[in-house]
Amino acid sequence: MCYKTLLVHLDDSPRCEARQAYALDLAERFDAHLIGLYLPMPHARAPAARNGSVPEHRREHTHAQFLEAGARAGRMVEWRALQPGDTPSATLHARHADLLVLGQGEHGNAAFDPTSGLVVDLLMTAARPAVVIPHAGSFPTLARNILIAWDGSRAAARAASDALPLLQRADCVSIEMIAARPGTARVRAATEAEDAAAWLDLHDVGASFHECAREPGVKTAATLLDRASALHADMIVAGAYAHLRNFERVLGGVTHNLLETMTIPLLMSH
Repeated sequence: MCYKTLLVHLDDSPRCEARQAYALDLAERFDAHLIGLYLPMPHARAPAARNGSVPEHRREHTHAQFLEAGARAGRMVEWRALQPGDTPSATLHARHADLLVLGQGEHGNAAFDPTSGLVVDLLMTAARPAVVIPHAGSFPTLARNILIAWDGSRAAARAASDALPLLQRADCVSIEMIAARPGTARVRAATEAEDAAAWLDLHDVGASFHECAREPGVKTAATLLDRASALHADMIVAGAYAHLRNFERVLGGVTHNLLETMTIPLLMSH
């Protein structure tokens, strides 16, 4: 199993370059074809009025920067600028890639909303896993130390399966289960995590298993991020949850909190 086609979202945000660099590193690791999909945010932090540029100039600048970065990395890359530039069109392009590279919304941007927008729409509709890059920080290592958030659910299993190419190349993989209240459900979840480790072993992934107690009043996402920090993990793999409420898509609590507070790249799958 391998990623042969990657798609990175390009826009006018300051973090586009970091997202682009991460995608190029992934393309190098898997010798994959990289597509740059240009779709500017509706409230970009670099509006035309600031420097007199027009949207076409910003698009041309991003295009040239992407091609130059690809050339410096010694990789052939493909540029696509959506017409029309909307999420449904982006979804169609995303479905023809093996892995997406997206960016967390930026605090201070009027368009920031971790519960909606391009990242969530693609996660929920494209049927493709996505690596979401935080809006701040640098990431000198790429998926060498991976933490899998495990609860035995369909979404967790889907995410672990979709992450296999990265897990097989990682130096360290940890399966983290946030402990529930004592009882049959907790014992069953622990057994399922051990079974997951055995399944990964058959795919040449040696994974350790750890059960972390849930502290009263502490969110599961915060506990996962604390564990990732303690383990010096450089990626979290987690299932993405959502449900419909009044005909609108609403993220599950852990998914929402991870997307809002993430500090390292997050591979999610629905």
